[in-house]
Amino acid sequence: MQTSFDVIVVGGGPCGTIAAEQLIKSGYSVALIDPDNRIKPCGGAIPNRAIKDFAIPEHMLVAKANAARVIAPSGNAVEMRIGDIGFVGMVDRETFDPYLRRRAASAGAAAIKGKLAHMEEASDGTLDLTIEPTANDCPKTPYQLKAKMVIGADGANSAVRRAMFPSSKKPPYVFAYHEIVESPADADADRFQADRCDVVYDGRISPDFYGWVFPHGNQTSVGCGSAVKGHSLRQATQDLREQAGLSGQTTIRREGAPLPLRPMRRWDNGKNVVLAGDAAGTVAPSSGEGIYYAMLCGVLAADAVAASLATGKAAALKNARRRFMKDHGRIFLILRIMQGVWYRNDRLRERFVTMCADPDVQRLTWESYLNKKLVRRDPLAHVRVFFKDLGQLAGLPAGHK
Repeated sequence: MQTSFDVIVVGGGPCGTIAAEQLIKSGYSVALIDPDNRIKPCGGAIPNRAIKDFAIPEHMLVAKANAARVIAPSGNAVEMRIGDIGFVGMVDRETFDPYLRRRAASAGAAAIKGKLAHMEEASDGTLDLTIEPTANDCPKTPYQLKAKMVIGADGANSAVRRAMFPSSKKPPYVFAYHEIVESPADADADRFQADRCDVVYDGRISPDFYGWVFPHGNQTSVGCGSAVKGHSLRQATQDLREQAGLSGQTTIRREGAPLPLRPMRRWDNGKNVVLAGDAAGTVAPSSGEGIYYAMLCGVLAADAVAASLATGKAAALKNARRRFMKDHGRIFLILRIMQGVWYRNDRLRERFVTMCADPDVQRLTWESYLNKKLVRRDPLAHVRVFFKDLGQLAGLPAGHK
């Protein structure tokens, strides 16, 4: 068994697998460490751009959503149809993540089933990692691996971050919980549609985030998130199931995990470690979207590590965060402001949903989401949305000029 690598990637989700695949293509030896024993709670939505940029095959999409419905505390609902500009692909993390791990292994990465137990820097500047095996068919005795560089793509509770960064260096979280249930064969279209994602803005479901009902073909993800202690995510999820007509559907699995909502100010340790994906906090505020950003971070982290190895300059590791924030920092800031403004109470949530009925809001929202960049071709639409936004905040009627 090979025990020394140019790069060890810890975490075999969308971020780590893409990073490993990218580094193999650049000619480096790579180990990909993942316990392969859990499924992350996730709505499973990926935009057009993720499918194109990362060559996601059609068979990995368990459904295609053509609309989203946002629901206010009063029950007022606004349907936002995508139209002919694309669709939202839905994946199931139970099958999607293993597919990506197999893809990285096929490219040449050494796929290792295990979890990081300890990590420290050796006297020669390399990194020593202690791995605890998790595969059922092998001894559980910990063993050592060595690497020149490590990418920590091991989620919000990153063991890499805890080992190599100060304990104070972590992003803020909400806690996400969902249940995967069987999709109904004959659903009430007013309550559930197989090609529509429902997003519920209601303080009873989440006092600071939102709830969701995301169909995945034969299965559906129902869940919510919150950072408020004492708020029962399980009860809120039961309420969501009742609202969507899913109470009687068989529950397939239940999952929960913290969800970071702000990129860390620094992703590298200035030497030989860089964080990426959830470990670096790159989940979009307001929406909680993470798969596309995780995969993008995998590419950026791999490029930064490759540049550092090629030049011998640790400063190159900073490029991962620098490139991410250059392209997406403004969007993250806007989403964080939006969450801070509109998610404060049910009165504002009600106005937010009302604003979503506006055609300009819907078009800009879908174009930005699907293409992952701010829409610049219609500046007047942004101006119109800005003033409508102010009107909603001030409580002015929708038709006020």
